Amino acid sequence: MQNNTVMNLSITITCDLWRSDDDLKNTVRKAAAAAYRAVQRPACDLELSVVLSDDETVAQLNQRWRGKPDPTNVLSFPVAQSAARAEDEPIFVGDIILASGIVSREARESGKPLATHLSHLIVHGVLHLMGYDHEDEPSAERMQAAESDAMALLGLPDPYEEHESTAIAG
Repeated sequence: MQNNTVMNLSITITCDLWRSDDDLKNTVRKAAAAAYRAVQRPACDLELSVVLSDDETVAQLNQRWRGKPDPTNVLSFPVAQSAARAEDEPIFVGDIILASGIVSREARESGKPLATHLSHLIVHGVLHLMGYDHEDEPSAERMQAAESDAMALLGLPDPYEEHESTAIAG
């Protein structure tokens, strides 16, 4: 499927533990685009934001929005699509925020390169923005299949076959 989608992606780094370089930003861009391609949505322009932050900020957001006091690796904040927009405007799908310490620790503990783990988490977050979830077994299987497809598009290992013990649990 040919996809001429434009993805307007804002990447903000709010924590010194994330290295601020083009490789990191390219990893984020490629992973976000692969997630979209993996689910073969109709071509439309998208806009989303990725914030590379610290564990404390993510813990505060996790408490506020999910009632969970601890940080998590990635949070996604989808935007309802009912708002009116001009036909030529991109669709803003939401925000993704990642916790530097947790993401780095998970990558290290699982023996994965940071870029591979980050790619998986970006894919996971983008799929949440597009309506995927893992609240029940059929939904989780559908989401995991889409994640595996996106990782294959990136030429990266299937996160659920290679490292089942460190796959995202929610």
